[in-house]
Amino acid sequence: MVYALWPRSETPAEASSDGPGLGQRAPSTAERRAADTPEALAPLRQNAGLAPCPTPSGNAAGPLAGITLECIGDGSSVDLGQALAGRPALLNIWAYWCGPCAEELPYLQQYAQRAGDSVAVLTVHNDANEANGLTRLTDYGVTLPGVQDGGGRVAAAVGAPNVLPVSVLISADGTVAKVLPQPFRSVDEIADAVRENLGVAS
Repeated sequence: MVYALWPRSETPAEASSDGPGLGQRAPSTAERRAADTPEALAPLRQNAGLAPCPTPSGNAAGPLAGITLECIGDGSSVDLGQALAGRPALLNIWAYWCGPCAEELPYLQQYAQRAGDSVAVLTVHNDANEANGLTRLTDYGVTLPGVQDGGGRVAAAVGAPNVLPVSVLISADGTVAKVLPQPFRSVDEIADAVRENLGVAS
């Protein structure tokens, strides 16, 4: 099987807002653009209708402990370590310009609906242009909860390679079970990866 992965280049280049680019845009050191104010994002958030981000459920552990990011759906702060504590999780690192991400995200939504409460599924938008991230999710019809991570803090914490998309499987104790730098092509493929690496049938 051949995978087409989109590099998070170290040489930033502006990507078109009209569609997925060529993977040449790197995450900024800023979490989001100055233009992405709460007022500017409010109508985009309303249109996207994303599910609420998880709330703190226990003591943080593992590489996500201490990482607090903005919930892309409502602008609230999310302590990832605490929010995911005590349950297996799948984090999907993506960006609005990433072609394979666009193909994969609907499968992740279908998987989340199938898995229910057994596995937390959270998207991580890895580009400073939060507005475009929200617009893309609306275009894809994806309403998964997600966080804004233009600075790439999650990718750095889990040791993800410099490509997109990347799925990170987190055990209930907060440790990283597996980093998968490849796009999923079906719901069953996601379920197989979760079962093999987290021991959860879904």
